[in-house]
Amino acid sequence: MGVSKIWKATIFLGFLWLNLLFQSVVGRFVVEKNSLRVVSPDDIKGTYDSAIGNFGIPQYGGSLPGTVVYPKGNQKGCRNFDDSGISFKSKSGAMPTFVLVDRGDCFFALKVWNAQNAGAAAVLVADDVDERLITMDTPEADGSSAKYIENITIPSALIEKSFAEKLKKAVSAGEMVNVNLDWREAVPHPDDRVEYELWTSSNDECGFKCDMLMKYVKDFKGAAQILEKGGYTQFTPHYITWYCPQAFTVSKQCKSQCINHGRYCAPDPEQDFSTGYEGKDVVIENLRQLCVFKVANETKKPWVWWDYVTDFQIRCPMKEKKYNKECADAVIKSLGLDLRKIEKCMGDPNADEDNPVLKEEQNAQVGKGTRGDVTILPTLVVNNRQYRGKLEKGAVLKAICAGFEETTEPAVCLSDDVETNECRDNNGGCWQDKAANITACKDTFRGRVCECPVVDGVQFKGDGYSSCTASGPGRCKLNNGGCWHDTRDGHTYSACVDNEEGKCSCPPGFKGDGVKSCDDIDECKEKKACQCPECSCKNTWGSYECSCSGDLLYIRDHDTCISKRAREVKSAWAAVWAILIGLAMAGGGAYLVYKYRLRSYMDSEIRAIMAQYMPLDSQNEVPNHVSDERA
Repeated sequence: MGVSKIWKATIFLGFLWLNLLFQSVVGRFVVEKNSLRVVSPDDIKGTYDSAIGNFGIPQYGGSLPGTVVYPKGNQKGCRNFDDSGISFKSKSGAMPTFVLVDRGDCFFALKVWNAQNAGAAAVLVADDVDERLITMDTPEADGSSAKYIENITIPSALIEKSFAEKLKKAVSAGEMVNVNLDWREAVPHPDDRVEYELWTSSNDECGFKCDMLMKYVKDFKGAAQILEKGGYTQFTPHYITWYCPQAFTVSKQCKSQCINHGRYCAPDPEQDFSTGYEGKDVVIENLRQLCVFKVANETKKPWVWWDYVTDFQIRCPMKEKKYNKECADAVIKSLGLDLRKIEKCMGDPNADEDNPVLKEEQNAQVGKGTRGDVTILPTLVVNNRQYRGKLEKGAVLKAICAGFEETTEPAVCLSDDVETNECRDNNGGCWQDKAANITACKDTFRGRVCECPVVDGVQFKGDGYSSCTASGPGRCKLNNGGCWHDTRDGHTYSACVDNEEGKCSCPPGFKGDGVKSCDDIDECKEKKACQCPECSCKNTWGSYECSCSGDLLYIRDHDTCISKRAREVKSAWAAVWAILIGLAMAGGGAYLVYKYRLRSYMDSEIRAIMAQYMPLDSQNEVPNHVSDERA
């Protein structure tokens, strides 16, 4: 490219930057904040603002406690702390370490990366001038910075200079400075539906940020479609465009980067006006993707946008020279979308008039309400608050889930992708039954909670911290309901009672609390059995045995001994009486049958005799012909 071309391109890009700056002045850039609460020492105790860094993974919906450390060397964090022999790794049982570093001399992200490698759980960057807080963004990534930016996993925040001085003074005085970073109110959570939007671009040749954006869209597509299909979220894609200054609308640079006579522009993908794709190609594809969403939304299937965008990225990349209308149309047809409606929505890019779709996008870039202007690409907005942090599936899902009113979160918010893994450390301080491998600790995107679980349909009840007891039917099947049990000589005894109360009660023959122990009762020693003079008592585990001397026989129900002969005589007389009673009952029954049949026979005979001499009511009268008079 010649010097004159480079000069013209530089001037043109300068005008675009001034235009962007002008828009930011007209609107406003809102710094997304989280709350930083100092717990100790008392003289600086209170709540302070901090600006969330636009990299790493903020714990949206949760909080993180820690102890502040201000290193004696490498205080700006621009060098590797390991080279200075400094480590911020927390000892077992100690609170996580928050490293305080000074602003200046290197990128914010590099400071956080060096602290993370040294074991820090979070980083606080102290501003070096008295000013309003700003958002710490990632640099335009080159090969070296891209390697660490994408691997930053800890949260970071910028704090005001005056507050930082208070922290430094307390740390230098030997005070233990305990703080708590709180993201629970960073995203509003008014109801059971979350509205979020993604400001993106179809350009896939802008380096690290484009690669990160494409990976995020592919990874997040599944979760996004589940949330949208379930009615849990309302998603809207947006695309940033700029307009060309009026004085340059007829220039070659403007014509190559803009459509509709300079009204809607995008930077050249390769930053080279003489080769490759042009900015206007990006604007047209952005417009097509907006219209794909609008047409899909009209068919009540807005989630198809995610399919189109991911398929277009895979099938129509710039590197393979497939970033064009023909490839895009093929993707649209494969998804069953109406191509004519999409083309009608796009309009004529050469017309000297406003495009209603892109005009609406430019208006939407200006901040409204609590949301500031959108000037960072990509930008995610959740419940009208701009997301700050790494654009990564788990981090974004956590931020979206934080936007639901508590207890209304969908199941996807309780998946492994958003777990905080606090239960891995000392079981999160919750109740645990190691023998049965049951715990009350549950990881959620808001942090760990201690709730008694439901296992195989059995509900455990308790505070979740010190105790959880199985209750209801079936509880004895799970680790014997937490009650005592033992087996000896082939006999098993249990203190578990399968009822709603869930109490442990020692079985007959035992005494104790029913939970930790049930001791065998010595019935013989405590004189609870075998108390007759002829009885001989022998205690067994869980029971006892009684025997009688000589030919006597022990009767357990009466706790007495009787002779075997007397028992045999008594049994013989009992058999005789049973036979006599049986015969008497049989004879009585036979007599009753005889009497009934005899009476029935006599009744029938009497009726027959009487029928010969007098008519009965049930018989018809017999006509008498003797008295008939004949003429």
